Amino acid sequence: MTLRALIFDVDGTLAETEEYHRRAFNRAFAEEGLDWYWDEALYRALLKVTGGRERILHFMAQHAPEKSAGGAEVLARHLHARKTEIYLAHMAGEGIPLRAGMAALIEEAQAHGLRLAIATTTSPANVEALMGKSLGAGWRTLFPVVMAGDMVARKKPAPDVYEAALNALDLPASACIALEDSANGTTSAKSAGLRVVAVRSPYLPEDDLSGADLVLDDSRVLDLALLEALDAACFPRINRN
Repeated sequence: MTLRALIFDVDGTLAETEEYHRRAFNRAFAEEGLDWYWDEALYRALLKVTGGRERILHFMAQHAPEKSAGGAEVLARHLHARKTEIYLAHMAGEGIPLRAGMAALIEEAQAHGLRLAIATTTSPANVEALMGKSLGAGWRTLFPVVMAGDMVARKKPAPDVYEAALNALDLPASACIALEDSANGTTSAKSAGLRVVAVRSPYLPEDDLSGADLVLDDSRVLDLALLEALDAACFPRINRN
């Protein structure tokens, strides 16, 4: 089937946001008077848990069991809400650029009549902040379909968010390609029946992306011709530097 839509993950795929999320978590912890500090190694491990609130709860269970007693959910929600405020304040100011090649791919896809969608675990507010800063106030005309983690019952690696995106697009999985950067995201998209191009993120260089149909080490080589070649099944499973 001819390619008709691209479905993008956000964090790590469209932009290298994870370091800014990590810093926002740590600032929220410090403001609350907690001695928790997520260094890069710990945060990479915690990224295997999708969803910021879920990540906090997982950390509490593993490293702060005294906080996991009564009130854990309330504390996690409070910390995550403050973390989001900190992150959005950074986005409103300095912002975070899209990964190299992503803006060009979006422009190229639009020019060729492809539909664009987002399927992410992050919050709608985080998506709005990133895309509005990078693509301008009219970015929703480019991405009319945005499905986020809190809009579905289960977050990645479950297929729910990709299935929701396909339903909103009213397209079969065979007409779309998902762009991801993580093992959880790849599993989610593949479980929804999608072909997946995984663009390896420097923040997760060792993530197992073997489930993807195409793995790229550099986002700058990603273009529409490459995706159309994948759509035509010229190379169903390759790695390319």
